[in-house]
Amino acid sequence: MRTEERTSVKNSIGRLVFVTLSVIMQVIWICVLVIRLNRYSVGISLFSSIASFLIVLRLYGTHTNAAYKMPWIMLIMAFPIMGLCLYLMLGYPGITRGMRRRFENIDSGLLGRLYQDEQVQEQMQKSSLNAANQSGYIWKHGGYPVYQNTEVSFYRDTIRGLEEQKKELLRAEHFIFMEYHAIEDAEAFGGIRKILAEKAAEGVEVRVIYDDIGSIGFINPDFISRMEADGIACRVFNPLIPFLNVFMNHRDHRKITVIDGQVGFTGGYNLADEYFNITHPYGQWKDSGLKLTGDAVTSLTVMFLEMWNAIQMTDSDYDKYLSAACRTGDSMTVPAKMQCFVQPYADSPLDDELVGENVYMNLVRSAETYVYFTTPYLIISDEFGRELELAAKRGVDVRIVTPGIPDKAVVYKLTRSYYAGLVRTGVRIYEYTPGFLHAKQCICDGRLAVCGTINLDYRSLYLHFENGVLLYNCDAIKDMRRDFDELFEASREVTKNYQSKRSTVLRMGECILRLFAPLM
Repeated sequence: MRTEERTSVKNSIGRLVFVTLSVIMQVIWICVLVIRLNRYSVGISLFSSIASFLIVLRLYGTHTNAAYKMPWIMLIMAFPIMGLCLYLMLGYPGITRGMRRRFENIDSGLLGRLYQDEQVQEQMQKSSLNAANQSGYIWKHGGYPVYQNTEVSFYRDTIRGLEEQKKELLRAEHFIFMEYHAIEDAEAFGGIRKILAEKAAEGVEVRVIYDDIGSIGFINPDFISRMEADGIACRVFNPLIPFLNVFMNHRDHRKITVIDGQVGFTGGYNLADEYFNITHPYGQWKDSGLKLTGDAVTSLTVMFLEMWNAIQMTDSDYDKYLSAACRTGDSMTVPAKMQCFVQPYADSPLDDELVGENVYMNLVRSAETYVYFTTPYLIISDEFGRELELAAKRGVDVRIVTPGIPDKAVVYKLTRSYYAGLVRTGVRIYEYTPGFLHAKQCICDGRLAVCGTINLDYRSLYLHFENGVLLYNCDAIKDMRRDFDELFEASREVTKNYQSKRSTVLRMGECILRLFAPLM
């Protein structure tokens, strides 16, 4: 049961209601126009049928994941006018061509500054060809190198991660970059904001990015002006506007903090009170994060600069924010217990490379003894599901942990609709009974792991700007394994509940839900 509900609704909710009503009015107006053209129904029907066929034919021929495009095809064929409108607004990649070009122009001058040390690659190949191949994929197709001279700390408790983040922010001397999907102007962020204001007063350059949809229930409209009054530069990604906007479906889901280009934080948690169990809208909140110290932070810096300049191009000199290691390959010495391999990477919905999903599937494909996942939502493609099933069939211990208390009832039902197909092949499913599990983690055979922002759902894998960190041979992976063991103890295994045959009515309901999966 939920122990409390949100009672402090920010003024931005009013803006959300206004925008929603505006969009509904636009849709109604379009429908009225169609109805008034009813006397031309034969021509309209013929035109919509031809347009639907051509769009479906083009969609079928794309290289998009089949599980993502098939619901669109079915929706367009069943409801031509509505399906076409929804696809053109939310699913058609060509609509965002202008934004794609903007990111490509930025990346051409920014990603080129990332340097791959060939000696690190060679050392990784000697240690594990499998891990090196995984890393090579991210470098060749994602543009982000692997680093060895980086210390990694894993935080299974978000409070500990937040306190460590504050300590490092107090040590900042040159710049602080923060990019989050959701920021709540309340207790948790209040402590950070005070530090940011103090550092800005000392002359440290402070920049903050937040996603408008992600933060709309958490902040007031005057948030930016109050931040800037404290000397903090603040930008909002993809602002919600009262018009049909095709790019509105792509959100900035990343969580990144960079301090002087040498210390970085990332993981599943946003800067809102519920993520630190200050409030409890969905029981006990479970999340996790990483702290990176050393060369690998360069990639996090690049990710932030990409998004900052995509919102508004203002930086003409990137080099002052990038470490010497990035430009020359020279490394600073990090006093770590062991030299592990660390590879932060980003995923964008504006290119044709599904880095987030492919990294996960590669881990499943290469697993020999076990592969474990945590995810708040489980809405996966047929290809991904098949990889999980094949791994279980060949004897790999495959486990997935999802929430016991949902934050979205419909999405929770959709998540559960995937259980039966997976458990029949040996995949084990757990639900975190104390509350809502928001962590996005994967661990494979105790040597490879991923921690970041990428959920196992369509929005994260295909529609959002995301980031993750691939770890190999790091002490932090042992901490992640202990966290998984504790999660299994705290969770209820529901595998047997979904092994029996389900009713036809239930299966039909799940099929209907999956039809709208690309919109969830």
